[in-house]
Amino acid sequence: MTEAFFERPILNSPYEYPGRHWELDDEGQPTGQIIEHRRRAEFITPIPKPKKHKAAAAQGRIVFDEGAGVSTSAQQYDPTPIINELRRRVDQWRAINNPSHWGVSPETARLLQHWRHHEFSGIRPFFCQIEAAETALWLTEVAPNDRAGKGFLDHLANANNDANPELMRMALKLATGAGKTTVMAMLIAWQTVKAVRRPQSKRFTRGFLVVTPGITIKDRLRVLQPNDPDSYYASRELVPIDMLDDVNRAKIGSPTTTRSSDASASSCRRAAAPCFRAASAPTWTPSRARARCSSASCQS
Repeated sequence: MTEAFFERPILNSPYEYPGRHWELDDEGQPTGQIIEHRRRAEFITPIPKPKKHKAAAAQGRIVFDEGAGVSTSAQQYDPTPIINELRRRVDQWRAINNPSHWGVSPETARLLQHWRHHEFSGIRPFFCQIEAAETALWLTEVAPNDRAGKGFLDHLANANNDANPELMRMALKLATGAGKTTVMAMLIAWQTVKAVRRPQSKRFTRGFLVVTPGITIKDRLRVLQPNDPDSYYASRELVPIDMLDDVNRAKIGSPTTTRSSDASASSCRRAAAPCFRAASAPTWTPSRARARCSSASCQS
């Protein structure tokens, strides 16, 4: 191992595309070589076992091991996630210069331009935060009209059906400290603006339910409330000024879970009531804890 890595472990700006990385050996140690492209996502993803089985389907399941030698009949693993391909598709889409060719609505294009190019007076969104929001937007507005995009949607639908039927779930994974609350605010703003300005659409909502594990986290997430004095939409300039009135129409419930399942369920029902009245479609809400949102809920 060379000293170069320790002298300069960080190669990329947090505000720019991560176009370089330190090479790692088979044991995960830096070799001292800089690779001039983004590090691939390389990890083993467990495939959840179906929660429901028909009695007639008692025969043994085929084990798909992909040559990794880690899958068993009790637990399957998929060492070839589709994340890298999805990243590539979103990268190609991001590189399109003309907003009219993005395949999104004018409201969405306006928010994307704001997040990417606005001269923030304070805290500026990191690239990973914008990329997370871009991925959700791409899967929602672009993918349904794209052949390759439909393949990702089919993959998500099949995975959800196998792992947890009747509850559609989508997750955005960000590193600890990356700023998931900001991503939540960006997605809430996008969904709410779309729901308010396009009330005839069933794909967007202004009702959200954010479930937190305790009072401390719940208090931290109050910045997601549009009427909070420190609301991220205004204080962090995540929304253009002319869109703030639209965002103010968001309904956000935030119950806390407890050790008592009955108490937690009651708290969720009380917080969910105004959200469901405002909701018309499922949405995305990544959180430090677990976020469940309207209609056909999603979690992360």
